[in-house]
Amino acid sequence: MGGNFGRIFVVTLEGDRARVEHHALAPAVYRDFIGGVGLAAYLLWRYAPAGVDPLAPDAPLVFAFSPLLGTPLTTTAKLTLACKSPLTGRLNDGLSSSRFALVAKRLGVDAIVIRGALRTLSVLHLEPAPARCRVEARPELAGRSPAEVTSILVSEAGGDARPGVAAIGLGGEKLVRYATVSNDGRHAGRGGSGAVMGHKRLKAITVRGRETPGVFAPERVHARARELAARSLGASTDKYRLLGTAANLETFARLRILPARNFQGVTLSRREARRLAPEGLAAAAGHTRASCAGCTIGCDHRYGGTRVEYETQFALGPLCGVEEPGALLEAARVCDELGLDTISAGGTIAFAMECAARGLVDWPLRFGDAPAPWLRRIAAREGAGDKMAEGTRELARAIGQGSARFACHVKGLELPGYEPRAMQTMALGLVVASRGADHNRSGAYQADLRPDVDRYRADIARAPGRVIETEDHAALLDSLILCKFLRGAIPSPWVEGAELLEMVTGDAHDEASLRLAARRIVTLRHLFNLREGWRRDEDQLPARFVEEPLEDGARLSRDDLEAMRDAYYLARGYDERGRVPPACLEAVGLARWLTSP
Repeated sequence: MGGNFGRIFVVTLEGDRARVEHHALAPAVYRDFIGGVGLAAYLLWRYAPAGVDPLAPDAPLVFAFSPLLGTPLTTTAKLTLACKSPLTGRLNDGLSSSRFALVAKRLGVDAIVIRGALRTLSVLHLEPAPARCRVEARPELAGRSPAEVTSILVSEAGGDARPGVAAIGLGGEKLVRYATVSNDGRHAGRGGSGAVMGHKRLKAITVRGRETPGVFAPERVHARARELAARSLGASTDKYRLLGTAANLETFARLRILPARNFQGVTLSRREARRLAPEGLAAAAGHTRASCAGCTIGCDHRYGGTRVEYETQFALGPLCGVEEPGALLEAARVCDELGLDTISAGGTIAFAMECAARGLVDWPLRFGDAPAPWLRRIAAREGAGDKMAEGTRELARAIGQGSARFACHVKGLELPGYEPRAMQTMALGLVVASRGADHNRSGAYQADLRPDVDRYRADIARAPGRVIETEDHAALLDSLILCKFLRGAIPSPWVEGAELLEMVTGDAHDEASLRLAARRIVTLRHLFNLREGWRRDEDQLPARFVEEPLEDGARLSRDDLEAMRDAYYLARGYDERGRVPPACLEAVGLARWLTSP
């Protein structure tokens, strides 16, 4: 098959060794689930025992690749990392661009499924031949940052073929429920995949491969790669290339959709916003720009050597009341060093700050305090940091005293940097997303920012369709895998996606088949959550958002939000309780996959 090998690695860890086997995948798997998040959802359904504890040895950690990975097509050097989330208890996946993805696919497989656990903190070395794969006990790497571990392992490997390395920091070792997995300086981490890897006592994974999948029409692929690269340098990507997503902070502050102080309001002065915007960060620490592996856009902006994106700015800045560029940059650097998701870390600290301000805890923690010392306590699970390592939802349960009403999460996942009372299509997208509060698998904020949409109004008739369209679009891009920053350069993603798949794999697709595949993938993700205990009342925002108006009077009605949610279920083909009836399974082509391997 062009673009795919038709097999995966299944790694079973036990004691001080690993058993590595090839498992074949039928061609129909690739047609129905494409790759990336689609393939990852299928593999989680197949290899995760129903009801498994996310931090049990049997809980799988899945690295899934895509048919476009390894081609010269820009932004395709990405992988999906998936597991059952230890933070939410629901499906979790993250995307990461890196050289690790390129080298891992050269193992001659389309995914890696890791089960079991080791006795000692170790490194898993993977090569194309299963018999050559091995485990190496490395307890002396405990506490080292992912960057340090990568440097050590690359240096030790020697030779011409530099291995790809995925590693965890102290947060993963200590099972912080929002710990990340880092690979070549990039991170896949929302939902705690790093804790799953840490529970398996894997400090790092190295990959060294030399296999390459065939491409059905190489001349067409190379021609399209040149064309797409040229488009990626156009006006639609200028913002990412020149300033990065950090440019959003000042714009969102002006639009009054930038959450501050644990979502208590959206008031941020122009002076405060400017200090934390790209110009302010550059003045404070200097600025450089880099690119992900295989990317022509170049959106990787670093200040004082630390990579900063909007969500990191928001979560470690205004959300915590932090106004000092130095404090924000230090917190971002510490998250990278410790392997912590910046959104969940900032969200949990901001919640703790409000609890302290209300006198619900006696911790010396106030809005505006530098987050870095608390991040270190969280990663080490020291004192109050041990409770904060569990995330906002569990911290609220531990504190009690009515704190759950302002614990800002959905399904246990902390909210990203969009104020749902002022973005009411986004509010629906946040509550129905399978990962929990999520801006990457939905992108419903795009609808709210359109000139023809009243973002202060819950549009019960049209919002569900808008959310579904953004979810399906994300499922397509995240399965191919193409970077979402490229979306403006691809005016017809369903048509071009079908063309890319056909020229790489030789398998004919069209807009209709890809739209069906996207619906299938979204439905399977929801089915996984249903199997793991999902209930309809999880699809809700905390009381703060439906009981407290913003300072400018913006309100979100609970009744309207629930009406949009229920209309969304019906538009998806579910029943009014969010369950998936047999007719829906047949319509999206899932029925055969629920019982057959």
